[in-house]
Amino acid sequence: MDTVVLLSRLQFAFATFIHFIFVPLTLGLSIIVAVMETKYVRTKDETYKRMAKFWGRLFLINFALGVVTGITLEFQFGTNWSRYSAYVGDIFGSLLAIEATAAFFLESTFIAVWVFGWEKLSPKLHLTSIWLVAFASNLSAIWIILANGFMQHPVGYVIRNGRAELSSFIDVITNGYAWNQFLHVVTGALALAGFFVAGIAAWHLLRRQNVDFFSKSFRIGAAFALVFSVVVALVGHRQGNFVAELQPAKLAAMESHWTTEKSAPMYLLAIPDAANEGNSLAIGRIPAVLSLMAFNDPSATVKGLKDFPKEDRPPVGLTFVSFRLMIILGTLMILAGIMAYAVRKQPENAPGWLLRLLIWAIPLPYLGLQAGWAVAEVGRQPWIVYGLMRTKDAVSPLATSQVAISLAAFFIVYILLAVLDIFLLARYARKDPA
Repeated sequence: MDTVVLLSRLQFAFATFIHFIFVPLTLGLSIIVAVMETKYVRTKDETYKRMAKFWGRLFLINFALGVVTGITLEFQFGTNWSRYSAYVGDIFGSLLAIEATAAFFLESTFIAVWVFGWEKLSPKLHLTSIWLVAFASNLSAIWIILANGFMQHPVGYVIRNGRAELSSFIDVITNGYAWNQFLHVVTGALALAGFFVAGIAAWHLLRRQNVDFFSKSFRIGAAFALVFSVVVALVGHRQGNFVAELQPAKLAAMESHWTTEKSAPMYLLAIPDAANEGNSLAIGRIPAVLSLMAFNDPSATVKGLKDFPKEDRPPVGLTFVSFRLMIILGTLMILAGIMAYAVRKQPENAPGWLLRLLIWAIPLPYLGLQAGWAVAEVGRQPWIVYGLMRTKDAVSPLATSQVAISLAAFFIVYILLAVLDIFLLARYARKDPA
């Protein structure tokens, strides 16, 4: 691989993974805070008002730092991926422009209204502002994922004058692949926010601090954690159907499936061996399960990697491991969600080991979502736009030294922002709600 392409890919991947530390908590916690304030407006229980303020403060910290990483991330389409921008900018650029001018400004405006309007607006108007923030946050995600969905499954375009031009905006915004991808992301974000709230509440309950406040927080967090851990798995299965139909090479890499066969099996453990076009180790063969999971038909034929030209195959090892990691973490999330939900009525009386377990469960959805994005993006290679434009053809004409310097700068700044986010969230999560 060309050094400039490799470094540009590493830079964008690193920046994206750090940015995605912030994104899911913003999406999920905005809704949980809105639910808490809704309970306050309906019940007049001041505890729910204090809950909205406490968890809203953590939301604001995460949102503010996430904005910084998101803005600089988009700059790379002009600096490192200018050929990509020139080729599909008519489509991709319009979606990002709508996200910035509509969703982001709506979100930013009503965050300010929510922060400064507690004593200036009526309770119902103030509640409306946080629901608009939650709506705008998720609306922003819709436009960004529609842009990514075009990269995964390009629709609504024609090739004219040597570039892809928009032919049907309706086709682009009704892309079924993208919408299911959005549901997969947003349900994962809601599960993450649930674990975040339940885990922090568990930390306080272990210390018998503000028991009523954090018991109520725990109940909301546990419900979100369990419900959306299950829903994200169901939506993920549907996403697998889309991949099987539209990106068969990615599916084959996800399962390290080399030979085209009917009633294709799934292996619990395998070690991909791309050099010899097979697996050096395969344990736990379950007949017909891959066909069933991919096409909802145990007798369906699944295309193997050997039937794709080598230059069109994704990196098998990383795609396979990322997919397995996502499945394992998702399963652990469901189990942890069940245990949290089982003690939701009196979490203050939950066993100490369970409360400690839920604290350590906070990273599970973070890691699961990152693994899922690794599957989506690595599994799409060698295409930047699937079947339309190769990644190596999309990079800017830059010197290796230029990309190396920018990669180092991104690494330092983004690591500092991530550390600052974790530090501030941990610091303020430990504080007394008052």
